[in-house]
Amino acid sequence: MELKFCSLSSGSSGNCQYLGTSRTKILIDAGLSGKRIESLLLSIDVKPEEIDYILVTHEHIDHVKGVGVLSRRYDIPILANEKTWASMKELIGKIDPKNIKVFESERAFELGDLGIYPFKIFHDAAEPVGFSIYYKKAKISIMTDTGWVNDKMKKTIKDSSLYLIESNHDVKMLKEGSYPWYLKQRILSTKGHLSNADAARVLADLLMGKGEIVLLGHLSKENNIPELAYNTVKEYIEDYGLRVEKNLTLDLTYRDRAGKVYFL
Repeated sequence: MELKFCSLSSGSSGNCQYLGTSRTKILIDAGLSGKRIESLLLSIDVKPEEIDYILVTHEHIDHVKGVGVLSRRYDIPILANEKTWASMKELIGKIDPKNIKVFESERAFELGDLGIYPFKIFHDAAEPVGFSIYYKKAKISIMTDTGWVNDKMKKTIKDSSLYLIESNHDVKMLKEGSYPWYLKQRILSTKGHLSNADAARVLADLLMGKGEIVLLGHLSKENNIPELAYNTVKEYIEDYGLRVEKNLTLDLTYRDRAGKVYFL
């Protein structure tokens, strides 16, 4: 039995990650329309009615847009911490009480054959989290929408088989771009988003060159270029002596289509 992972969509227009075994299938966030998520799932040979749980990182609309729709349509339990529930209730609509599940951040729990550890991140939301997910010897860590990565977070996600980490913007492109100043300040703040250089520095501290898979996520449409994100991270980690392709896999996620399917 393998752990299957695919980034169905990653970016400010919508976020949704699929992760599953033969026994337990989950979505992390559902920030697109229900119809679009159904279509993306079918494109990777997963039936929407097979989804067992939806986990929510935080309440921003690009992470919760389809959460309520999918829960109602397929009777799927939704898991989020208490503060996120309070903030997203209005956005996701009426949910069957039996499908309202609350977890505590920084406390591990199990869903079927998966171990889940929600860890706090730094973003301008009620109580945003990332997730480390365990299955047998595999570990997947998903960390987007954070303006800062402290040592505790690094320690939590270290030794992952697959990392999905934010590489949101190029600082020069953002500063010189058309965004209003307040929005530039928000993105650059410790409660905003990681830049390409930030992602590279974090990864350099984490990677050991043991065949890890690294997916760069939440790339800005206006303030980044996929090749730029990829090359910035590649050059930085190769300066640390690791070789992309030889020691690890570096790949991108996409806002408009599903990425590559990985089996761990």
